[in-house]
Amino acid sequence: MSTTDPDALLGPADIRELAAALGVRPTKQRGQNFVIDANTVRRIVRTAEVRPDDVVVEVGPGLGSLTLALLEAADRVTAVEIDDVLAGALPATIAARMPAKKDRFALVHSDAMHVEELPGPPPTALVANLPYNVAVPVLLHMLDRFPTIERTLVMVQAEVADRLAARPGNKVYGVPSVKANWYAEVKRAGAIGRNVFWPAPNVDSGLVSLVRRSEPVDTTASKREVFAVVDAAFAQRRKTLRAALAGWAGSPAAAEAALVAAGVSPQARGESLTVEEFARIAEAKSA
Repeated sequence: MSTTDPDALLGPADIRELAAALGVRPTKQRGQNFVIDANTVRRIVRTAEVRPDDVVVEVGPGLGSLTLALLEAADRVTAVEIDDVLAGALPATIAARMPAKKDRFALVHSDAMHVEELPGPPPTALVANLPYNVAVPVLLHMLDRFPTIERTLVMVQAEVADRLAARPGNKVYGVPSVKANWYAEVKRAGAIGRNVFWPAPNVDSGLVSLVRRSEPVDTTASKREVFAVVDAAFAQRRKTLRAALAGWAGSPAAAEAALVAAGVSPQARGESLTVEEFARIAEAKSA
């Protein structure tokens, strides 16, 4: 049950008024589509299972729609925003609409891809409406850099959501699927309609839930070594692994030897392998 003013969240008129006052026009270049529906941001917070003791990091807060809903539910929120105007305006929006929580909010004015540390206690959750063009690299960077993030819920383009949550054997299973699985158990967590955004995008959106693995992938290979195998396998995804990994291993014969040692058929393709199998291949080469 929320203890804050129900009018504290931003509606369509509030968003347009804020944007007009700031001279903000959402840009395609940064993939900006602002959420204008209070019910949607509350649904995102519920689906993310944000708890009163959570320290949430949000990437790309924009005008603050989701930020305010997160502040209702969490202990504190740190928002990472690259846009100069939006970063400059957000603290004032928080102070005006949720004054009791303003000291529980921190802003990092930076590109999320370059964030190496965050102010305050370590984050326990990541919740974000990620720009479509950088969603996967930003997500992987944040999971890698901040191992204390236990739960993640991101809103991304539906196609990206499908790729992240795909299982081996699925035709959209690929590099994002495997790399996300290195860190977390990944699943689709719902769909979001186009009409809750301003401007309305010409693609559907989806929610993806990532719960960090309690046990890391069991391997002596490093993440860098495993990801090198994944990248090589999917760079030529139509080829058998014997052929696709030839460059990575040094020759087709060396690739076959590593595959056989890992218990993987040299005739298999990357889209059929789990992250654990990719890890075994990386181990076999360095053995």
